[in-house]
Amino acid sequence: MATVEMTFTPLPAHVRTARLVATAVARRSGVPEALLDEVRLAVGEACSRAVEVHQEHCPGEPVRVALTGGRQRFEVVVTNTAVGDDGMAWPPQPARGPGAQDTAALPAQLGLAVIAGLADDVQVSRNGDGLSIRMSWPAGTSAG
Repeated sequence: MATVEMTFTPLPAHVRTARLVATAVARRSGVPEALLDEVRLAVGEACSRAVEVHQEHCPGEPVRVALTGGRQRFEVVVTNTAVGDDGMAWPPQPARGPGAQDTAALPAQLGLAVIAGLADDVQVSRNGDGLSIRMSWPAGTSAG
């Protein structure tokens, strides 16, 4: 199982590069052509959210992306190191109380809903340094 790791300065311009690298690694890992747009869009959404959170909380820290191609799965993990509540509850939690609307969390949860619709499997986990979004898709044998 080969892994490509990259870090990038939290700037929106670098999200495009992350999408391009993810698409190339997915293709090489044997992800069907029909799923490559989904990989590109999901990785773009996760990286955009990480960039946004980093710019607000830790602009000097890089966003981390790990892309792993195996025999049957292609996995992408996007990790931000912004400590604090960024509205990323998974699965999305409804606002509590009469007439409650948590509009601050809505964009983050909408982004996760988009990712969940694009990826075959999504796991969101909090770590000591922030949040990781793990996405995966079916893949064939790796093209050597």
